[in-house]
Amino acid sequence: MTHRICVSILPQTVAEALPLIEKAEESHADFIEVRIDNLEAGVDLAGLVAKAKTPLIATNKSSRTETERQATLLNAARRGFKYIDVDLSNPAAKTLAKQVHASGANCIISFHDNKGTPSIQELNRILADELAIGADVCKIVTTATKTEDNLTLLNFTATASAKAKIVCFGMGELGKTSRLLSPVFGGFFTFAALEQGSETAPGQMTVVEIKDAYDLLGLK
Repeated sequence: MTHRICVSILPQTVAEALPLIEKAEESHADFIEVRIDNLEAGVDLAGLVAKAKTPLIATNKSSRTETERQATLLNAARRGFKYIDVDLSNPAAKTLAKQVHASGANCIISFHDNKGTPSIQELNRILADELAIGADVCKIVTTATKTEDNLTLLNFTATASAKAKIVCFGMGELGKTSRLLSPVFGGFFTFAALEQGSETAPGQMTVVEIKDAYDLLGLK
């Protein structure tokens, strides 16, 4: 079984993104998440797609208006990004998902809990909501406040992976176990930083650290 890794990068400009994508591909990433937070809505992203051999995911977590965030995401979809991350909390998520699909891209519907980890019952409700919106990939990321949260998330992932392509783990230092093992339990992929100091979320390990851990555990 292949345990897929998505390397997340946060470029300030399109020009800065190109060498970061190249480094991510040298690390044999299975996916590359391009955080387009700092890029303007109309910037030409086609050059990134043309250069990349690895599927690109567009995510926008900027503090700009929702209209501006949606514009950058649709721009990425129309320029050939393989996946577009749409937040479940967005009131227009269903409409945006339809626009993403109409542009030929796949839709990741994502949920984040920055305070804790819900029960498995609540996680299943979130999964159902994401599927109802039209998710091609369901992303559920929580915050691990205790070691046992990893067990909750991995058990949920093992069950949910039979229903959908699922990306699920806990953020923070206490969530590293679920970050690492989520693909082993059926997760579609897990996230990694390109190198130390370039983490895009709390508790994110580097791609080298994850690959070394898989080697140590005898996983491919």
